[in-house]
Amino acid sequence: MLNLTRILKDKDFYRTMLSIALPVTLQNLISSSLNMIDTFMITGLGEASIAAVGQANQVFFLFSILLFGINSGASIFIAQFWGKRDASNIRRVLGLGIIIGSIVGLIFTIAALVFPRTIMRILINDPEVIELGVKYLRVVCISYIFTSITFAYSGACRSVRQARLPMVVSGLSIIVNTVLNYCLIFGKFGFPQLGVSGAALATVIARVVEALTIIFIIYRDGSRNVLAAKIKEMTDISIGFVKKFLKTISPVILNEGLWSLGLVMYSIAYAKIGKEATAAVQIATTIQNIFMVLSLGLAGACATMIGNKIGANEEEEGISYAKKFCIIGIITGTILGILLYVSAPFILKLFSNISPELFETAKKIIRVIAFYIPSKLYTSILVVGIFRGGGDTKYSMILEAGCVWIVGVPLAFLGALVLKLPVHWVVALAYSEEAVKTILGTPRALSNKWIKNLVDDI
Repeated sequence: MLNLTRILKDKDFYRTMLSIALPVTLQNLISSSLNMIDTFMITGLGEASIAAVGQANQVFFLFSILLFGINSGASIFIAQFWGKRDASNIRRVLGLGIIIGSIVGLIFTIAALVFPRTIMRILINDPEVIELGVKYLRVVCISYIFTSITFAYSGACRSVRQARLPMVVSGLSIIVNTVLNYCLIFGKFGFPQLGVSGAALATVIARVVEALTIIFIIYRDGSRNVLAAKIKEMTDISIGFVKKFLKTISPVILNEGLWSLGLVMYSIAYAKIGKEATAAVQIATTIQNIFMVLSLGLAGACATMIGNKIGANEEEEGISYAKKFCIIGIITGTILGILLYVSAPFILKLFSNISPELFETAKKIIRVIAFYIPSKLYTSILVVGIFRGGGDTKYSMILEAGCVWIVGVPLAFLGALVLKLPVHWVVALAYSEEAVKTILGTPRALSNKWIKNLVDDI
C-alpha cells in the first residue's frame, strides 16, 4: 500500500482529480439540491403529496439508474479511447449511448403514460397517494427522453475531461426548475395553481432547457470539440463494434437495473410500514443525497483517470491511482458520516411544515444512514471508479447486485413484515449490504484483476 505522505505530495494527481471531481460534485450537488427544493416545496401540500411525488419518482429513479448504467459503460470506452486519442471511436460510442438511452426513455415514457395507476399501485396502497402520483407521473414522464440525451453528453464530457460543462448546464436547470416550481405549485405571478402536477411540469421544462443547452454549447465549438459529432459519425458503427460495446456495458446496465430495482423494493418495504414512514424516508434520502454528492465526484474522477491510464497502456499508474482513491474515500466518508449525524436535527428544521412525529422519524433514519456513509462512499469508489474504470464490469455487477438482493432486500422485508420494526431499524437492515460489499470488494481491488484494456485491439 501507498503511505499517506506520498499520497499527500502527489500534486499532479490532485490537480487532475480536482479538475474532474469538483465539477462532477457540484453538478450532483445542484441536482440533489433540486430534489431537496422539490421535496421542501411539496411539504406545503401535506404528507400525501410528499409520499406521492417520492413514490412516483421511483420510476424516474429506475430510469435514471438505467441511463447511468448505459452511460457509465459508454464512459469506460470513451475514457480509454481518450487515453488513446481516438476521436472517431469516441464519437461512435457517444452515438450508441444516445441511441440506446433514447430507446429506454421512450419505453419508460409510454409505460408512465399508459399504465400510471398500475405503477403507483405496485409502489403503495394508499388511494390518495396513488391518485396524486398518477397526476405527477403523467406529466413528468415527458422529460425522460430529454434526460437521456443530457445524460449521454454529460457522461462523455466527463470522460474527455470537460466536466465543467455539465455542471454549468445543471446550474441553469435548477434555476429554471426552482422558479417554475414556485409559480406552478402554488399559482404565483399569475400562473395556475397546479400542485403536484405543477412540480412535474416545472421538471419537464427544466429538462428540455438542460438538453438543448448542452447540445448548443458543444456544437457551438464545432470541430474543435471532440464531442461535436455529425450524425453520420455517431452512426458509423460496425456489428463487431456494437457487440464489443454491448458485451462490456450489459453487465453495467444489468447491475444498475438490479440495484435500482432493489432500492425500489426497499421503498415498497418502507411503504408497508405506512404513509409517515414513506414520507420520512423520502426526506431522509433527499438529505443523504446532498451529503453523498462528493462520492459521485470522486468515483467519476477515479473512473476517468484510471480509464485514461489503461487506454494509454500505463497500467501501473492506474493501480497507484486506485490505491490513492481508496484511502481518500475512507477518510472522506468518515468525515461526512460524522457531519451528517451531528447536523441532522438542524437540517430537518428547514422542513418547517412537517409534523413533530415525522421530524423525529426522519432524524432517526438520517442518523442510521450516517453510520453507513463511510462504507457507502468507499464502495461507490470501488464499484463505479475502480472496477468499472478498469473495465471489470462483470465483477462489479456480481458484487453490487448480489449484495442488494441477497442481503439488503430480504433483510428489509424481514424487518418490515415479519419483525415489524420501526422504519429506522428497517433502513439499518437494508443498508447493511454496504458493509458486506466493503468486505467482499476490498480483496478484488488489491488483486489488480480488475484491469481490462478494452480498446487495445480496436
